[in-house]
Amino acid sequence: MRITRLALQDFRNHKETVLELDGRHVCLFGANGAGKTNLLEAVSMLGPGKGLRAAALPALVRMNGDDKASGWALSANVDDDGLNRRIQIGLENTPDGRSKRVAKLDDAPVSQTELAELLRIVWLTPSMDRVFAGPAGDRRKFFDRQVLAHAPPHGRAASNYEKAMRERNALLEQPNAASAWFAGLEARLAENGAVMAYNRARALRRLQAAIDARPDGYFPKADLALDGPFERMAQEGASLAEIQQAMAEGLADGRARDRAAGRTLTGPHRTDLLVMHRPKKLAAAQCSTGEQKALLIGLILANAKALLEGDFAPNPLLLLDEAAAHLDSDRRAALYDELAALGGQAWLTGTDAALFDAFDDRTQRFEIVEGSARSV
Repeated sequence: MRITRLALQDFRNHKETVLELDGRHVCLFGANGAGKTNLLEAVSMLGPGKGLRAAALPALVRMNGDDKASGWALSANVDDDGLNRRIQIGLENTPDGRSKRVAKLDDAPVSQTELAELLRIVWLTPSMDRVFAGPAGDRRKFFDRQVLAHAPPHGRAASNYEKAMRERNALLEQPNAASAWFAGLEARLAENGAVMAYNRARALRRLQAAIDARPDGYFPKADLALDGPFERMAQEGASLAEIQQAMAEGLADGRARDRAAGRTLTGPHRTDLLVMHRPKKLAAAQCSTGEQKALLIGLILANAKALLEGDFAPNPLLLLDEAAAHLDSDRRAALYDELAALGGQAWLTGTDAALFDAFDDRTQRFEIVEGSARSV
């Protein structure tokens, strides 16, 4: 799965940018603020969700002083094992003033879930560098992004779960709310929460197996665990129905406690991802910044490998924003060798073209200058 042409119109700082690609890895270099990450974000928008910055759709519209475009559009030609597919994504403004995302595949309307089945996208951005030392919510978000590459319906289950949880939290504030109302919301929470827990446990098994199979080297192996009761049930072999029943019972039993707390305290929204630096037998949060970065790169590479070895997914696209900037030359060479061995297509950014010298002729390089791209 490779992108062979990418076109942006009025997207971020790109008025009209077209990249003609030959299927090799793509290296984008240029000054800070030139628009390199904006190109990675455009690629990430070809899949489900809000992209690597999780920005609101109107925030993606190009604006230059008082000159603001009315919308934005992306298109990509994708080589799907010899079959050329065309994806179009854009912003549509509705008559009532709302903005919505529209998508087409080969000129026919397509859902985000269908796009997710076609393109599996995994990314690493500088904002993730401290994910191991940050709050549990950041680790959940990071891991759910990895899960989504394995199980595209995971995103819909998570969205449905969050909506039901907001409604239940609002109901907790009503002192005389009927039990039947709680039961209905808790059934929805349990149904979608069980799917989330099951998907997470399944993805964790695959990711850990891919980590274990990696050779020892510059990117240390990690031991992973999910600190959540329902994910543990899934890992221990419980069925989806059993997880759903246990969650529904836990929510019903916890109503009084949750009312006192003012929020729902049971469910996969409380789960944490635990990461250990295997060679040092040290929690990732206690590792140095450089060690955390190396662990993170190893996790992303392992997840790409897990997807490649599955019999259910196309080759993933890897988006690595400034991933090589803080690596020494040996680690950069090791990263590029692993990417070359993976196959598929990786997109990398950096401020200096020399960062990508170890790639030799295995990449296409583009210089990005103020929202324009030049092949070099």
